[in-house]
This record gives sequence, C-alpha cells and structure tokens, in this order.
Amino acid sequence: MKRLNFVSILFFSLSTVALSLNACTPTQATRGNIVEDFRMAELTPGVSTRTNVLKSLGSPTTKAPFDDNVWYYIGQKTEKKGVFDHKVIDEKIVVATFDDEGILQDLNHIDNERTDIPKIRRKTKTGGNEVTVIEQLLGNVGKFNAPDVSATGER
Repeated sequence: MKRLNFVSILFFSLSTVALSLNACTPTQATRGNIVEDFRMAELTPGVSTRTNVLKSLGSPTTKAPFDDNVWYYIGQKTEKKGVFDHKVIDEKIVVATFDDEGILQDLNHIDNERTDIPKIRRKTKTGGNEVTVIEQLLGNVGKFNAPDVSATGER
C-alpha cells in the first residue's frame, strides 16, 4: 500500500513539474508581412511593375494615405513567455515607391531604430466650473420646482 502511494505521489510530482515547465515555453507570433531579402532581390527599380511587386512581396500592409504610389510592408515577430508582456524579436519595414505608370522607382528597408520620445503628463485646461462632490450631489436640489399654476389659471 505504501509502495502504491509513493508511486502515485512521484507520478503526480513529475507530471506537475513537466506541465509547469511546458507552461514557460515561449510562444511566438508573426504579425504583418516580414519581407525576406531574397524576395527584395527579385525586384529591380526602373524595370519591375506593381504586378511584379505583388507577385514577389504580396499585398502591402498599408498604402500612404495621400499617395497611392507608396506601399508599406510592415512585419513584426514577437515572443511571449507565460503571463509577461510580449517582446519584439524581429521587425522589418519596407517601402516600395512607384511612378505614375506603375513602375517601381525605389525599394527601401527602413531602419526601425526608434527614438525614445518623452511622455509629458500635463493636462489641458477645460472650460466650466470646478465642482466638488457635495456640490454635485446637492446641485439639483431645488432646480426642478413645480410649475407656477398662477400663470396658467389652472388649479
């Protein structure tokens, strides 16, 4: 009987350890379109067309808001361990620029080194009155009076 309890406790302990180690396995996710270098090498500025770019790189992630001749390919690989926030492993931004006839003029890989922009926690003043909690609670007392019956003549 004691031998059976020891085996079951050992099995339970090993399975708990195995599950807990498996829970810490990082999960990777790819978002967007990470363009490989060999795909970019297939395209030649001044020769390739929009159709060639679509066949080689796929659909763009987005187009420039005010210029349909600029396409952006944005991709990001992230890794997440357990309940912690995800961490960016790889990121790539490629810009394809076309002329008005649809011929590729430029294909650039944008350096994605970001500058840390300081956050300022100032508040914008808004119009109106500063009202306390008591004023909010008691503010409507007396606002809604019964209608004046002397003006209508009804009783």
